[in-house]
Amino acid sequence: MSKELNNKEKDVNDKPLLDMLEEQEDDESVESSTEARNFTGFIGILFSTIAVVGALFHLYILNFHPIDPWLFRSSHLLFGLILGFMLFPGWKKASNKIHIVDWALILASIGIFIYIAVNLKQLLFRFGVMPTTLDFIFALVGVLLVLELTRRTSGWTLPILAGIFILYAFVGPYLPSILNHSGYSVERFVTYIYGLDGIFGVTLDVSSKYILLFIIFGSFLQMSGVGRYFIDFSFSLAGGMRGGPAKVAVISSGLMGMMNGTSAGNAVATGSLTIPLMKRVGYNARFAAATEATASAGGQIMIPIMGAGAFLMAEITGIRYSEIVIAATIPALLYFLSVYLMVDLEAVKRGMKGIARKDLPSFKAILKKAYLFIPIILLIGMLLQGFSVIMSGTYSIIACFVVSFLNKSTRMGLKKVLGAFELGMKNTIQLLAVCACAGIIVGVISLTGVGLRFSSMLFNVAGESELLALLFAMFIAILLGMGMPTTAAYAVAASVVAPGLINLGIEPLFAHMFVFYYAVMSAITPPVALAAYAAAGIAGTDPMKTGVESFRLGIAAFIVPFMFIYSPQLLMEGGWTEIAIAVVTASIGIYLLAASVQGWFAGRRANLLTKLLLIAAALCSIDAGLKTDLIALAIVGAAVAVQLVMVKKQEPTSISA
Repeated sequence: MSKELNNKEKDVNDKPLLDMLEEQEDDESVESSTEARNFTGFIGILFSTIAVVGALFHLYILNFHPIDPWLFRSSHLLFGLILGFMLFPGWKKASNKIHIVDWALILASIGIFIYIAVNLKQLLFRFGVMPTTLDFIFALVGVLLVLELTRRTSGWTLPILAGIFILYAFVGPYLPSILNHSGYSVERFVTYIYGLDGIFGVTLDVSSKYILLFIIFGSFLQMSGVGRYFIDFSFSLAGGMRGGPAKVAVISSGLMGMMNGTSAGNAVATGSLTIPLMKRVGYNARFAAATEATASAGGQIMIPIMGAGAFLMAEITGIRYSEIVIAATIPALLYFLSVYLMVDLEAVKRGMKGIARKDLPSFKAILKKAYLFIPIILLIGMLLQGFSVIMSGTYSIIACFVVSFLNKSTRMGLKKVLGAFELGMKNTIQLLAVCACAGIIVGVISLTGVGLRFSSMLFNVAGESELLALLFAMFIAILLGMGMPTTAAYAVAASVVAPGLINLGIEPLFAHMFVFYYAVMSAITPPVALAAYAAAGIAGTDPMKTGVESFRLGIAAFIVPFMFIYSPQLLMEGGWTEIAIAVVTASIGIYLLAASVQGWFAGRRANLLTKLLLIAAALCSIDAGLKTDLIALAIVGAAVAVQLVMVKKQEPTSISA
């Protein structure tokens, strides 16, 4: 894989930018795995047919003919299992042809769905309470199929974590203190987990209704040329600035990442273009990969879609989706401000320049195609007007199709429409699998009550210090999220950490936003930084060192959740004046922390004392109160004074903007 990516990068470095942008439109496919099979002939037609039928089935059920939730989620899982076992081989050296084992797994998946459909009414009362032997067998096979699909699409991390939780359900009676529970029979446990409180619970509900819908929306954006337009727009806007490609990565990854449910997938999709360009203008490979990884992770909190996390948060909390999006606006912008400042200060230190304007897309031509933003504007407008998420998403998909006809180069014929449906189903498989697998963990937490016990422990910690409890919650959220896509990471952390924060008196929206933010940050936090590892593969650099560099680049963003806990104005609470003051204070704090990490302040390199002063001032900005602001201002003044005193001892550095 690394060799293939390095060869691709070499080709990119030898091509003019505009040629590379032309190729980018057709460069995205199944982002969840580079080991996916490539089908031809009858099998290719069969796969495409199942994928298109699956996409149309979901849109029909969601918009016109609702059915029983368990039956619909079972159908959703069935399509994922069939397509997943066809597309992803079970072992690395497997043939490109579908193995007999895969066909057996597909037949088992179909058999389980038929069993649920035929016995639905009885199973609603029996599963998890008084299951029959046949119930247990079908449920057990179903759980194993979900674990296997997750392993194939996302690796071992999440299945192993789910296995640990399953083990906990049986060893709990022998554990001490808060981990102890009464225990459950194998039959009851397995059927409970394979029911509406486990695999078919809230996580798969969100996957079947919202994640699939917006991934199809994303595939229509790609096929209609809007995805390409995002890249062109980013290059035209920021490509000519100092260190331009890094800033392009920040902007384009935010725009593309909000529709992509995985940070790693986003890093691969946009990083294949931005990473080589960053290296071309002077960034080293590690920094280029880390920038893409950090920006891609931020795409998961970018409004209005937030990588599908917003939909899951709405389902779990019962808070309206529009309220969540409005509240998430400032934290998302602060995140990207922090990453932007980090790459800008790096460019200042290195005296970098941007890409020549003649090599960039014409801004005038870009403005002429601004109509391609209509589907996104329509989506945001409908959501804020109170229309349902499903209706808003469906109309936005239709808008993509209509807008594509405004220009011959973007026009979507029947082939492109069917291709968009197929691509949407392909890109849903991984997230569908992790949502189903995360349902196992959520089900165990609910069944055993360990989440409530953890909340009690967090409350006891907070008895000494609320800040200590928040730090503890941050570490747990990041730890639980390591190695998992954002949606699954948030689902698990929300079950374990968020209830404890709510018990401390923190409002549900604030608590869940705090947890969600750090679930996103887990993608760039060593030792298991998935987004960083994916970007490192493209850059041809060390994954672990890239993870450390990603953490360093994103460290300014780590204080943002603490900012909105202590300054609720950042989540749009309070008057406009208060909100504006809080935003200014938070922005200054992020700049100060970025300047400290990069070691550049007041036009020159910062010494150790200046860095420490800047960190102290940044921490004071967490609380937007007048007292802390004045303290921060005084500390910044001291930092400036230190820099001025050191001027005579330092050689002047020429800066090329």
